[in-house]
Amino acid sequence: MVASLVIGIIFLIAGLGLRYWLNRRKFYRRGPMGAEGFSSYESSVFIKFIEKVGKWIAYGLIIFGLLSLWVYSREKKDREIQNMEIQKQN
Repeated sequence: MVASLVIGIIFLIAGLGLRYWLNRRKFYRRGPMGAEGFSSYESSVFIKFIEKVGKWIAYGLIIFGLLSLWVYSREKKDREIQNMEIQKQN
């Protein structure tokens, strides 16, 4: 039960951190006119591809983290219901 809470928090923080880092890199790559600066066309294509893949990985981490937190809340609620039923029987 606690494992899903810990995993959910770790994956959520990792996903949000990855999104922040990617957006920060993109922001600081822009010049005064707002255009992104790359040293060559190949580096532009490669960096944009890696950032796009990283963005999808970050979305996956965030979704997995949220699902893990949801599972934890459901497990906690089920355990509370079981405890109440046991107390009613006694």
